[in-house]
Amino acid sequence: MKISTKGRYALRVMVDIAERRSDEYIKLADIAERQDISEKYLEGILSSMTKAGLLHGLRGKGGGYRLALAPDRITAGRVIREAEGSLAPVTCLASSPNQCPRAADCKTLPLWQGLEKAVNAYLDSITIADLADGGADNYCI
Repeated sequence: MKISTKGRYALRVMVDIAERRSDEYIKLADIAERQDISEKYLEGILSSMTKAGLLHGLRGKGGGYRLALAPDRITAGRVIREAEGSLAPVTCLASSPNQCPRAADCKTLPLWQGLEKAVNAYLDSITIADLADGGADNYCI
């Protein structure tokens, strides 16, 4: 599993918006400038976060984006999964139920399942509020 630029940027943007601690809408151009992300690329990320119910978007003058939920109710795991899709470490775990013809006899499957569970549990234990308040240094294993 490798987190792409889209997943990393989505997390950064959500933290950026949370740091503003405002009910006002934050302009796309302001977020793009602070995060050094092109507005075009950022639009796609913000659109997916809006569709996922994590952001509210408002078009037009005075428009922009704001969190749809309190930052302590949005986990890093949810943001990354919305941006990336599955965080499964191997292809056979990406779909449910497992479609691999070898799944019943696979001696390594429990290892991959455990890894996926650990990654998701770790990412779901950290909220956007945690990151906005203290940064990731507090979450190293």
